[in-house]
Amino acid sequence: MPHRDFQHVTTWVFDLDNTLYPPGMRLFDQIEERMTEWVMNRLAVSRAHADHLRRHYWQLYGTTLAGLMNEHRIEPGEYLAAVHDIDFSPLLPDPALAAAIAALPGRRIVFTNADTVYARKVLEKRGFSGLFDAVYGVEHAGFHPKPGAEAYAAIRAQDGFDPATAAMFEDDPRNLAVPHALGMRTVHVAPRPHPAPHIDHHTDDLERFLRRLRG
Repeated sequence: MPHRDFQHVTTWVFDLDNTLYPPGMRLFDQIEERMTEWVMNRLAVSRAHADHLRRHYWQLYGTTLAGLMNEHRIEPGEYLAAVHDIDFSPLLPDPALAAAIAALPGRRIVFTNADTVYARKVLEKRGFSGLFDAVYGVEHAGFHPKPGAEAYAAIRAQDGFDPATAAMFEDDPRNLAVPHALGMRTVHVAPRPHPAPHIDHHTDDLERFLRRLRG
């Protein structure tokens, strides 16, 4: 039973996008479109090339932003404000998931490659405001994104949690490799499993999985 693997956990770390809301709400589709438009306008390239760069930088650096900062020296503030200027109405409150998260013993934190302004808007729309002890955005990691080890080191230094008593929930399997190496329990939250040695558990229903942890 999964709950036996989590009896030692006192810090619960959650990714945000496509983890604390289901991919079917398609919020990130809007963000990707805004990213492509921003790259197209800022770099004066075609839409097709901008879309290629967006995907290429995400694959190479972990986020499109990291690629733009490394290769084009862009300032992150303007970019983050632009790509997160979206319609949040597809997000719906989820009282059952909120209750399941609230029942977890110990600290509950969010760690996202987005910024905290955007993260708090998402949490509010989902009915999760006040549910987490801390919300860490990419700015808290010095704009080093997951899956890079620097990002996790920065958040650990600020929060002070012990990886040996922590668990990470994340939709991108790449982002679970470092937590697993640090000794955290790792849970892949996605419609389909991604078998890998650094993934301890998979779920396509976060609320149901968290309820099962209570035994």
